[in-house]
Amino acid sequence: MRYLPKSPADREAMLKAIGLRSLDELFAPIPAEYRLSRDLKVPRQMAESEIVEWFKERSRENGEGYTSFLGAGAYFHYRPVVIDSLISRGEFLTAYTPYQAEISQGTLQSIFEFQTMICELTGMEVANASMYDGSTAAAEAVMMAVRLTGRRSVVVARSLHPEYREVLTTYATHQGMPLAVVGFGDDGRVNLEELAKAVSGETACLLIQSPNFFGTIEDADAIAEIAHKNGAMLVVSIAEALSLGIVEPPRHADVIAMEAQSFGVPVAFGGPYCGVIATREKFVRQMPGRLVGQTTDKQGKRGFVLTLATREQHIRREKATSNICTNQALVALMVNIFMTIYGKAGLRELAKQNLAKTAYAAEQFGKQGKLLFTGAPRFNEFVVATSEDPYAINSRLLGHKTVGGLPLKKFFPELGNAALWCCTEMTTRTAIDTAVGLVAESESSVRSLKREADVEEVAR
Repeated sequence: MRYLPKSPADREAMLKAIGLRSLDELFAPIPAEYRLSRDLKVPRQMAESEIVEWFKERSRENGEGYTSFLGAGAYFHYRPVVIDSLISRGEFLTAYTPYQAEISQGTLQSIFEFQTMICELTGMEVANASMYDGSTAAAEAVMMAVRLTGRRSVVVARSLHPEYREVLTTYATHQGMPLAVVGFGDDGRVNLEELAKAVSGETACLLIQSPNFFGTIEDADAIAEIAHKNGAMLVVSIAEALSLGIVEPPRHADVIAMEAQSFGVPVAFGGPYCGVIATREKFVRQMPGRLVGQTTDKQGKRGFVLTLATREQHIRREKATSNICTNQALVALMVNIFMTIYGKAGLRELAKQNLAKTAYAAEQFGKQGKLLFTGAPRFNEFVVATSEDPYAINSRLLGHKTVGGLPLKKFFPELGNAALWCCTEMTTRTAIDTAVGLVAESESSVRSLKREADVEEVAR
């Protein structure tokens, strides 16, 4: 009765109120063959203690004690415990997103400080805090460039996250925006010669990712020069925000679209995450989302106001820049707390740890498989091609509580048995050595089978 408070007496009272004697009389208009005349086939009811234990068991099945080498836009970094302690406070935690942020000075101040730190991090002048994730931020940044330039066509680097490209394609299909995709070279970076040929006087913007999907860092300055020479804008997507702890931000970009999940947001089976758009002040009127500003009240005290809100709930629908920029204030607060805890020096040190782990892992994996895209600097991801299908390798790794790299056949079939591996500060040297050892066994086995096949062929 705890969750179904309608007792037999309650039901009788309700039937009496509507002039009926029984439930059968209530359901009489429904043909008998469509009425259930037996008990539901459901498991017996469980006590609360049993339910809690059941969920704990399911949680353990979801990867407790596993090491993960997955990255590709969702990164497993350490989350300081203070984050959950603070965001769980009643002043911040709500079952509904705070659309009317202007009634809460605390929420407004949090967003303002978030914007400020994002600008310091990216080298941009203004930033919002209201995009769903990195993929929608990238697509909305492209739409922003289309509005600003009055042009329609867009050039996209194939080294952009494939799923980001899929989101952009969905936008473009219904906006009449032609998309031209530019390939990558042997170093994994966008092909500059191909890029220069793809850009024309009709191009609204170039969209790249850096570090890109393969973990390599693009030459954003050279790409910006190509874009600006043709009157186009440069949009840079950043899926791994932590890279900005040590990688120079693309200051010559016009718009930066970023996923800030790495900053204290749990991987959480895919969301919610924290998308960001940062840009130049002169472009702010076309920036989707909301912008919080600082002011003073009548008594001269510091205060915060909603300076700009360009969604259809605030202004005329035809003037709205986007209808997807819901307020991600609580998730942005996680990012805010993370950046505050670590500070500039802490973020740099954390980024250096990621670089060190990746350098060691890439060196060890390179001894067993073929390390691809070695001609450019990388952050915390690298691509390894193996003789055996990476799906088979990953299946064996799971037996050792290890989630292997992301097989790339689905997105880049020309790369064959290549997989994208990621290391963060959470990846231990022991875990790396274990994974490398299992890959080495796999490669040795494949080579042995090949030798046997060659001997048989010679014999025949």
